[in-house]
Amino acid sequence: MADSINNSKAPQTPAAPSFPTDWTGQYLLAKSLQAAGITQMFGLVGIPVTEFSYLAQGLGIKFTGFRFEQQAGMAAATYGYLTKTPGVLLTVSSMGFLNGLTATINATVNCYPMIQISGSSEREPIDLEQGTYEGLDQLNVAKGLVKAAYRVNRAQDIPTAVVRAYRAAVSGRPGGVYLDVTTPCMAEIVTAADAEKWLAEAFPIVDPAQPVSPSEEAIDRALTLLASAKKPAFLIGKGAAYAQVEDKLKTLVEKTGIPYYPMSMAKGVLPDDGPLSALSCRKQIMEEADVVILVGARLNWLLSRGHGPWNPQGKFIQLDIDPTEIDCNRKIAAPVVGDLSASLDMILAKLPNYKLSMDPTWVPELQTITKEKDAKFAQRLKDNAGVMPMNHWSALAAIKPIIESRPDVIIVNEGANTLDDTRDTLTMRVPRKRIDCATWAIMGMGMGSCIGAAQATGNKVVAIEGDSAFGFSGMDFETICRFQLPVTVVIFNNGGIYNNVGVNMATKGEPSFGEPAPTTLDLTAQYDKLADAFGGAKGYFVTNPEELSTALTEAIDSEKPAIINVQLAGDAGKESGHIGYLNPPTLQTVTV
Repeated sequence: MADSINNSKAPQTPAAPSFPTDWTGQYLLAKSLQAAGITQMFGLVGIPVTEFSYLAQGLGIKFTGFRFEQQAGMAAATYGYLTKTPGVLLTVSSMGFLNGLTATINATVNCYPMIQISGSSEREPIDLEQGTYEGLDQLNVAKGLVKAAYRVNRAQDIPTAVVRAYRAAVSGRPGGVYLDVTTPCMAEIVTAADAEKWLAEAFPIVDPAQPVSPSEEAIDRALTLLASAKKPAFLIGKGAAYAQVEDKLKTLVEKTGIPYYPMSMAKGVLPDDGPLSALSCRKQIMEEADVVILVGARLNWLLSRGHGPWNPQGKFIQLDIDPTEIDCNRKIAAPVVGDLSASLDMILAKLPNYKLSMDPTWVPELQTITKEKDAKFAQRLKDNAGVMPMNHWSALAAIKPIIESRPDVIIVNEGANTLDDTRDTLTMRVPRKRIDCATWAIMGMGMGSCIGAAQATGNKVVAIEGDSAFGFSGMDFETICRFQLPVTVVIFNNGGIYNNVGVNMATKGEPSFGEPAPTTLDLTAQYDKLADAFGGAKGYFVTNPEELSTALTEAIDSEKPAIINVQLAGDAGKESGHIGYLNPPTLQTVTV
């Protein structure tokens, strides 16, 4: 008996691994993502993708489950921006698809590589409009709104579909791709031998984002124009941040001595406070520069589409991956179409052949203006430091030294006044440490972008949110807590969209008389209590700069989820922040 027991405990030879003789389409989809090198997926599951999410997780693909598909998509987009590989969003059909599509469209507009995979109902009753379960024609809804859209009806096409989606997402100008996988395709049974053959035929993906170099003529044309410039300037866009060309751009700026102006998400590509930074000289750049070199930047609404305040005699050199961007708003005198890294390499190689003729007073003039404006801004922060109740400036005066002493912290920022004032206040010196609402200036990217940034980099993240902006994504603070991410959420609570002083224009006796104005929110909302509601986080309620400084320092250094409710005055902030002119004027009839 004893011998029998001892023998049973002796080391056993492991059994040979067994492989399934049949695969489902959804298992083949998970294996295809694995073969593509996808290691992270964001989403919200249900019919018909629940089992697929388990299968993907079982293959080592990290799955982050959200409360709202839009936020999962914002996480995927931010992940794509920071890693240059597609962030993957998984949604259910119909409304889940539509919720996620918002983020995929936004990724397309902002040039972030992303793939949205949505399950969809069987085709036949959709095509005949026979009222099937969640019977939306998702592919045709997505087409025209995203960079590319594909439908997979057969399991054997899944590997090819994943390859096409991946290549479309990262090649040329990156963007959002929609992949529609029907329920019959997910459920289809195929042999393991066939599935392995299809995988072997499709993978590995060979050079999906192959660099494209501009022509020699384009480089010579650009350098000839640059050499003639008296008041040139570099204008750096988030395309340069995405391309990770900061070292080459730094060399070009140093060799030419030309000043640079960064767009919002390009802050830190070159230091905001560098000797050639013209960050405080937007007006002078627009009105006086005779040659502007756009580096991964677009002449869209953020730059008045190249008109208005811009020097009408000024000329543009544009470095962009997309030829259709050239001349879209204003004639580009010297287009350089190609991969940014390759373009800068070619410019640097040929630069010694050209002699610049920049006006020797141009840079000193901008430096003088920068010094004066920076001094005025510093005085503004100092003057507001003791203002009580706090306003945006007094809160930011407390935040500024803490963030700037921690250059690895990623800032996520959205709101109206909160967005504008934070962007103006925080000096960025490291690239890709600022994530905001970008090209469309949309609200509702906050918590998703925090999660995407934290999981893409492992860095600490601080979100600085207006109270209205936080409302779009606040429930996914629970996701931050569930995954114990090093994210600190700072909410500037002034009780409204813009502020708490909106006036209800209804007259007495009308149905809405006495109700809150359209822009009014709860000035006493206890956002910090969400930490208790979700657990695993710490909440802070602060009413003065000293409390804010202590709370923010402790929260960041804890490397755990935290939420700080910053109580501002109800009249802090103005309508639309810096872009109030976009709202039409109000015509109000006054009854005497």
